[in-house]
Amino acid sequence: MSPVLLFGILLAYFALLLLVARITARGATNESFFIGNHNSNWMLVAFGMVGTTLSGVTFVSVPGAVGRDAFGYLQIVIGYAIGYVSIAYVLLPLYYRLQLTSIYRYLEVRLGRRAYLSGSAFFILSRLLGATARLYLVVNILQAIILDSLGVPFWLSTLVILAMILLYTYQGGVKTIVWTDTLQTTCMLGGLVICSFYLLDALQLSPMQSLVQMQERGLARVFTWDWASPNNLWKQIVAGAFITLTMTGMDQEMMQKTISVKTLRDSQKNMLTLTVVLVVVLALFLFLGGLLHLFAAQAGVTASGDKLFSAVVMGHMPAAVQVIFLVALISALFPSADGAITALTSSFCIDILGIQRRADLSEAQQVALRRRVHLSFAAAFLLLVLVFKWVDEPSMIAVLLKIAAYTYGPLLGLFAFGILTRRTPPEAWVVPAVLSGPVLCGLLDASQHLLFAHYRVGLEMLAINGLIVFLALLAAPDTSSASPKESP
Repeated sequence: MSPVLLFGILLAYFALLLLVARITARGATNESFFIGNHNSNWMLVAFGMVGTTLSGVTFVSVPGAVGRDAFGYLQIVIGYAIGYVSIAYVLLPLYYRLQLTSIYRYLEVRLGRRAYLSGSAFFILSRLLGATARLYLVVNILQAIILDSLGVPFWLSTLVILAMILLYTYQGGVKTIVWTDTLQTTCMLGGLVICSFYLLDALQLSPMQSLVQMQERGLARVFTWDWASPNNLWKQIVAGAFITLTMTGMDQEMMQKTISVKTLRDSQKNMLTLTVVLVVVLALFLFLGGLLHLFAAQAGVTASGDKLFSAVVMGHMPAAVQVIFLVALISALFPSADGAITALTSSFCIDILGIQRRADLSEAQQVALRRRVHLSFAAAFLLLVLVFKWVDEPSMIAVLLKIAAYTYGPLLGLFAFGILTRRTPPEAWVVPAVLSGPVLCGLLDASQHLLFAHYRVGLEMLAINGLIVFLALLAAPDTSSASPKESP
């Protein structure tokens, strides 16, 4: 299909997003931007969060990784389900009881100002790195299938896409994103289903016949029982639970949408609905990955990993399916970036700048400050995407999980200490304790081949990181009797 036509489809899709933004952002205020006026529909939030949770990395990397890990990702998905249920019944009641706009305000209520700022800082670092890695992956694919042939350089492609995202999030924030995420999730899942049906038809197989062939080729294996392997079943389940607890339950972007729902009960329904839908969708992505590998073997496609999906679609499928793939890919791109920029803006304005506490700023001045922060994060996104382009990692899902292990571990330790104990460490103790987790995990990662014979630390690094921070805080003298704070 002509790159010019594909580019026209990209512009038409963006025009639709702008229309949705124009409708939803009417009368928007800072409260609308930060938390949707606590009036979001829980069903829309649940469905839209599927797209945010999956992103372009899931759309491309999970199917591509089937050739290496088979269906082993389902082990992590089991842990995801456990994590989402824990969020619904442990974290959400806490957030609603304290009526939080920023979830890191809990850390201030429970552990003090430095814990609050430390939690916010690690969220900002994690979301900056994670969201830009996701954005890079999808922009890189769009560059290969459309923009290179039009002579558009990578940096300009990224700049234009970020400008598009700014245009439809600049005014409405969460109030707009709840609706645009719903639209984008629908398009992404539609692309998943249609591509799967087309591959089944091209292979002339029924779903059961395709599963049999996947099993024969070792593509459908789920469980790894070897305890020394990083992919061991129990390690993956535990890691999946902690990944969800931290990357959703302790993540301002994800919780900003969830607590924009009016009541706790509806917010819990949102989280449980998300759990069921996400498990089914991730299983479908793995099934699609198996079909892609079967088709690639039959058609002689040599691409692998993150490049497999686009190589099969753009090289061997009809124009209609290519259009569907492009729309689904774009739909996977935008939720991973629009919500991140909005959440980063919210966290920086509320947590770092204290915008809601500053009586010296009028509403208009607060809006102007928030917009400057919004633009600054867009510039940071551009810079980091160019860095990822320079590094050029072959599998971005592995990169994302490693980023999560190092940056969400301190959040896990802080929240766990606040919820599971009644102790309050001295303010001066908090920052060194929080930094001890990533530093010691880095040393462990670098030297594990010397420390262990065959065992290798995998995704459980996140839990180890959180445990180190928890124990470092636990070792501090307890000051709670001297300055009592509200406990959960």
